[in-house]
Amino acid sequence: MSSPVPREVADELTRVVERWHQLPLDHALSRMPLVADLVQRLADDVADSRSRAAMPVPDLGPAVLMDQLTVLVHDHSAAFPPASRNGHATRTALATRPGTPVTDLASELSDIRKGLALGI
Repeated sequence: MSSPVPREVADELTRVVERWHQLPLDHALSRMPLVADLVQRLADDVADSRSRAAMPVPDLGPAVLMDQLTVLVHDHSAAFPPASRNGHATRTALATRPGTPVTDLASELSDIRKGLALGI
């Protein structure tokens, strides 16, 4: 079975994970909220797509965060194949739950990678 993750998203995810593993621990700890926010929004979108209540993603520390991100990128890509993403963005934007829907995952991952590289 092929991966549901579009090539550009998979490439950017690989870059983020590689960069994360190069970070000193103190820098990774300071950047965790940036990544954890995306992980939670992905989880919320997937829960919404399955008509389930959103649940908080547990904080398992910096050693596990990239695994959580990888799993949720795959889940999100499977829940919203490229042909359905425009409809998803409209549906989610109208929802009353808090948070911002993930509509351009490659760009979001790129922004995270840049934030990790710059330390911003």
